[in-house]
Amino acid sequence: MQLKLRENCRYSLMVPTSMGVRITPADRQPVHTSNQYFMQATSAESNVLCVSASLGLKTKVLTTFVAGSPIAQFIKNDLRSRGIDYEGPEVAQGGPWGYRHQFNIADSGFGPRGPRVHNDRAGEVGRTLDVKDFDLERIFGDEGVQILHLSGLIGALSEQTSKFCLELARAAKKHGTLISFDLNHRASFWKGREEELFEIFSEIASIADILIGNEEDFQLCLRIQGPEAGGKDIGSKIESFKGMIMRVKERYPNASLFATTLRQVISANEHMWGAIVLDGENWHVEEPREISVLDRIGGGDGFVSGLLYGVLRGFSAEDALHFAWATGALAATMLEDYALPADEEQVWSIYAGNARVRR
Repeated sequence: MQLKLRENCRYSLMVPTSMGVRITPADRQPVHTSNQYFMQATSAESNVLCVSASLGLKTKVLTTFVAGSPIAQFIKNDLRSRGIDYEGPEVAQGGPWGYRHQFNIADSGFGPRGPRVHNDRAGEVGRTLDVKDFDLERIFGDEGVQILHLSGLIGALSEQTSKFCLELARAAKKHGTLISFDLNHRASFWKGREEELFEIFSEIASIADILIGNEEDFQLCLRIQGPEAGGKDIGSKIESFKGMIMRVKERYPNASLFATTLRQVISANEHMWGAIVLDGENWHVEEPREISVLDRIGGGDGFVSGLLYGVLRGFSAEDALHFAWATGALAATMLEDYALPADEEQVWSIYAGNARVRR
């Protein structure tokens, strides 16, 4: 791989994020018929830290918390249990109609019944993320970060978070930290802000070293022509995906690693799962193959988590792709929406298709 990591950094991987909780009905039942739920702390960005954190690398989230909130304490306890550091201000709730942590309410689907996700983000404290609350010179200059990972979810959450992500990217670039950017388009976040966000996302993409997205992300965030989303036989679209990535590379030549996942839904429990990586001029393709799915949410984050771990560990681009494919598949087998591998061997066994018992 052409990417060069900073040395002597306190943190291998860092993300800005808005932490919240996800509640999922038991036994894969729909939300509207359920009265028992599993609750976890979550965010798309913190999910990306999990593979690196569970395999021994130092990671951190930059976020905000509601002061005195039991949900905030639940989130902090959960991050500590995953080996993830956190930093951020405590924001006063401001009464019962003030700030809170977001709720993500989702069932996993089953068979022909697809998953349904309801985001309840009113009063979300993460929307207040502000560069003035963080010492970027200390974080990137004194302590040091090898990779800053940004997601389009937090990048588009509010005007403040958009500016926050842009300032983080500029500070990271100044200090030689690699920038990873997963576009993660959400139509509801972009509504009425299309031109503003296109400019911000374009600037971040122009200084990013790693660009990640699916066919919709590249088209809707960066206005790059690509294949139609969804459909049958995703494997037949590989050449059109390559063409899209080449158009991204031409417009954003600073990046040297590009990645996209390939997913075809057979049922809620069975997906065809693949991926493409472009490293410099070299293509690496994982042809879609069938995986079993307990809960699909977080599979893409699991892929990115494994890919960045591969970069941090100095894997070849091909091995990083294989590892990322497997950590994405691992995330789909877990009730949580992130992958927590026991060790590297478990990941490589998943890639090899070896599900035999280990005693």
